[in-house]
Amino acid sequence: MLTALLLVATLDSGLAIVPRPVRFTPRTGTFTLTAATVIVTDRGTRELGGTLADYLFPATGYRLAVRASAPAGTRVISLGLDTTLKALRDEGYRLEVTPARVTIRALRPAGAFYAIQTLRQLLPPAILREAKVTGTAWRMPAVSIEDYPRFTWRGMHLDVGRHFMPKEFVKKYIDLLALHKMNRFHWHLTEDQGWRIEIKQYPRLAEVGAWRGQTIIGRPDDDSAKWRFDGQRHGGYYTQDDIREVVAYAQARFVTIVPEIEMPGHSQAAIAAYPELGNTGDTLSPWTSWGVDENILNPGEPTIRFYQNVLTEVMALFPGRWIHIGGDEAPKAQWKASSLAQQRIRELGLKDEDELQSWFTRRMDEFLTAHGRSLIGWDEILQGGLAPNATVMSWRGTDGGIAAARAGHDVVMAPTSHTYFDYYQVADTTREPLAIGGFLPLDTVYAFEPVPPTLTPAEARHILGGQGQVWTEYMPDPKRVEYMTFPRVCALAEVLWTPREGRDYGDFVRRLPHQLERLAVLDVQYRPLQNTLGTTTAEGHTR
Repeated sequence: MLTALLLVATLDSGLAIVPRPVRFTPRTGTFTLTAATVIVTDRGTRELGGTLADYLFPATGYRLAVRASAPAGTRVISLGLDTTLKALRDEGYRLEVTPARVTIRALRPAGAFYAIQTLRQLLPPAILREAKVTGTAWRMPAVSIEDYPRFTWRGMHLDVGRHFMPKEFVKKYIDLLALHKMNRFHWHLTEDQGWRIEIKQYPRLAEVGAWRGQTIIGRPDDDSAKWRFDGQRHGGYYTQDDIREVVAYAQARFVTIVPEIEMPGHSQAAIAAYPELGNTGDTLSPWTSWGVDENILNPGEPTIRFYQNVLTEVMALFPGRWIHIGGDEAPKAQWKASSLAQQRIRELGLKDEDELQSWFTRRMDEFLTAHGRSLIGWDEILQGGLAPNATVMSWRGTDGGIAAARAGHDVVMAPTSHTYFDYYQVADTTREPLAIGGFLPLDTVYAFEPVPPTLTPAEARHILGGQGQVWTEYMPDPKRVEYMTFPRVCALAEVLWTPREGRDYGDFVRRLPHQLERLAVLDVQYRPLQNTLGTTTAEGHTR
């Protein structure tokens, strides 16, 4: 473990790295990248050498050689793995820049990849362009950096159920996460309003469930007679080949995708495709409004088998450890009225419908565990008893996460108060695009502390990290997602990477304009900083 002294890093005012490194020492001089620079790698970093060359080529026009060695006197960027760097853990790195040489060392390839992201930020923002830039000197300041993340789960979520997002944008989103050293992409693939993943055994999930006839305009009024719709068919889904492509893209950037298949609530699109999954026998269509829908999966054995078959195909596509099963906002009115559900409760000796949902979740937990995977769900899965191997994603504040950690379960903190990027970014919303409500300014995101002070050190070890949420009811396209997500992602990335003792909001705000220059080069439609530096915390409300 590195000493606390390493946590007190000071960033030179002319250098703007986000998230802020653990230890940062400016040196004298600069390293100039030229066409003659050679990237030198060992066996463990050979692919990353190619990645770095690919990053640098478009803007510079230099197709740098990637070799195992270089002649003396050559300007070198050296990448290598070093088994002595165990204190930096799997994602840490050392980066040394001198006028003659750049040296990157890490225990694991992930750490070397994050060092490369830092190197990109040491160069002028134009290095991120996809075509040759003339008249630019490709210099980086001499510096010594020792860096590693505070948390192992540094995540962002994207809801593609409410509004479908094209595959190419999903890949861009992953690129932006990787640039900010985030390593989890929570892909919310199913909803009442749309099913977005091809399942070969059940083709109607995509053929029927992926398309809704229209979409409500604005927020739903309490009086449904006042609802108005746009009359435009909306939908789309990812084929299994699309999924494989995105998974491979994420793996190359050390991002683990966590797919979410919602159950038992938020399932109207699935019930529309296969009515036998529901409780009423009604013929439904994917939902055209927002909010919490009353339709819920029935708890019969055929439904359990159906969703286990779905998860079998999901596991074949996504190699990561975690499979998210939702579990949130599952109204029980249909189960209260269902003879099947009530018979289930009696047969299983359960107390009520909450325990019935826990039984449903435990069946999925057992299934995933038997296949070497881990179930993760929203904090409602605590109600009625938590499945033995489940990880909890705590969104309704932190109480659910605290309870889970005290019970020995791993936790990802994702509270509405600090991580819901569908909330407004400013208090005066008159000129802002419509949002779900609430107020979450940049400084509130930066003030997020994933580890509650009430936990003991042993309990705190169950806090894997945190995650930002992007629910897309009012984000109809990628540009709206970008506007709502950035620059708040920049703040969250620093919260999850940088040691708590090393975080300083004033310093972050001084560095942020440089990061926004980079985002502009990458064609990210971030919200401008003006009037975003508020002080009021976000309101809580349902999705």
